[in-house]
Amino acid sequence: MACVGGLSAGQSLLYTKTKHSLPFTSSPVGCSRNIVGRRFCAVRAETMATEKLGIKIERNPPESKLTQLGVRKWPKWSCPPSKFPWTFDTKEACYLLEGKVKVTPDGSSEAVEIGAGDLVEFPKGMSCTWDVSVGVDKHYNLG
Repeated sequence: MACVGGLSAGQSLLYTKTKHSLPFTSSPVGCSRNIVGRRFCAVRAETMATEKLGIKIERNPPESKLTQLGVRKWPKWSCPPSKFPWTFDTKEACYLLEGKVKVTPDGSSEAVEIGAGDLVEFPKGMSCTWDVSVGVDKHYNLG
């Protein structure tokens, strides 16, 4: 039986077999029937990490990944809206609880936008400018 529907990265949805179903290529996590006999499938998409200008970003990672990494136990750092230069002396991973930032690596005319719900990795040695438009509250991990 085929399951159909659409889903965004990192979201779980339920799909139902319809009269006009199309093949669904991803394998479901589990399927069951409701009380009227329709088959429902729960499917989980993998979140996609992207890399831009050396900065890796995973938007809205699943809680299971945050738990696996121990993110909620990492130290926290906050700052109000501001603009300042920064150099990462070591690799840094961070998870933004709140905020909106444009990070512009030195020598680049492009910026990388990060915000609440993003899991981000900055490479060791990156010098950049942080333009914080919405105050930041984040967990971070060095090394």
